Amino acid sequence: MTAARTAKAGGSGGVEGTEGTGSSGGGGGESFPPTFRAAVTALSEARTRPEIRIAPLPAPRRLAPYAFALEAAVTEPEDAGQELADGRFVLLHDPEGQESWQGTFRVVTLGRAELEAEIASDPLLPEVTWTWLTGALEARGAGYAEPSGTVTRSSSAFFGGLAERTAEEVLEIRASWTPEGGTPDAAAHLAAWCELLCQCAGLPPESGDASSVVQLPQRRGPH
Repeated sequence: MTAARTAKAGGSGGVEGTEGTGSSGGGGGESFPPTFRAAVTALSEARTRPEIRIAPLPAPRRLAPYAFALEAAVTEPEDAGQELADGRFVLLHDPEGQESWQGTFRVVTLGRAELEAEIASDPLLPEVTWTWLTGALEARGAGYAEPSGTVTRSSSAFFGGLAERTAEEVLEIRASWTPEGGTPDAAAHLAAWCELLCQCAGLPPESGDASSVVQLPQRRGPH
C-alpha cells in the first residue's frame, strides 16, 4: 500500500510493514510529521477477522498533504476465493487542519457488496447500513466527529453478449469522518471499518451475539 509522501505496508489479518516509508519527492519517512507517522504505524496493530484480506493501494495525492491507503476484501468463510464485499480505506492528514474536517486527520472510505434483489428492496437498508458504521466505531471506542456519507443501491441488467448474466443489485457506502484525538487510534478506526464490510457481506458479528445488530442475509459477492 502506498501513500502520498508515502508509506508502504501490506498484509492480512492486520497491516504489516508500516515502518517502511518513502516520500513523493524521494525522501525518507523522516519527512512525515510525527503524529501522522504514529497513526500509520498504529494501523499495524489492527486485528481483523480471518475473512478479511488487506492489500496495498496507491494513496490519493490531492486530498491532503499526507495520505495512507489500503484496500480490503471480505471472503466467503468456506471459500476464500469468493469475495462477498470489498472497499478502500484512506487516512488523510493535514497539519494545518481543514475547515470541513474540524481537525487535522480525516478517514475516507468506500465499501461495496452485492445483494439479493429482495434485500436491496428493503426501504430501511440505507439507514441500517449507516448504523453499522456508527455502531462499529462506537463499539471499538473509536471517537469520531463530522461524519458524512452516502448509502446507494444500484441495479444492473445485462443484454446482448452479457444477457446470460444474472441481474445485479449492489450496495455501496461512501463515508468519511474525523478521528478524535491529536494522534488518533487508527487501528480502532480500521477495525471498525472492516467490521462494516463484514456486515455488508452478511457475516454474523464475530462475537456470535447477533441480538443487538440488525443483519442482512448472506449474499453473493461483487464480480
